[in-house]
Amino acid sequence: MKNFVVFTVLIFYLAGVISQGIPEAILNESCIKCICHASSSCENSAFCNGDVCGPFRITRAYWIDGGQPTLNNEHPNSPLAYEHCASDFKCATLAVQGYMRKFYQDCNGDNVIDCNDYVLIHEFGGYGCKGRTLYGLYRERFTQCNV
Repeated sequence: MKNFVVFTVLIFYLAGVISQGIPEAILNESCIKCICHASSSCENSAFCNGDVCGPFRITRAYWIDGGQPTLNNEHPNSPLAYEHCASDFKCATLAVQGYMRKFYQDCNGDNVIDCNDYVLIHEFGGYGCKGRTLYGLYRERFTQCNV
């Protein structure tokens, strides 16, 4: 019985830790909007260009890593579920939030995880953001927005 109680407490503790995810104050609406602005000037167009879609210019792999959110309860395995979601600001935002939850890390080495890290994660991926810096139009747009 004692082992059962310890096991139950451990499960509830882990569930609480895992569900906490990203602190709301860090990946806030302002940060999401700046990532969107840097990606496409937040052009909410319903089109795909190459392997990226929507205002955040996310790939199918990014959407999958972001939890495969869908519009109107569409099944994630539907052939167009990714394109529909990625092209919709609200649904794509859910994918970005899920992606950040999965790859939450300090990319720029300043010992603080904030919007500067999230934009690096978004641009270079969860496995490629360390030691990277933004460049070109993407950097310019993000810098203008994130003041």
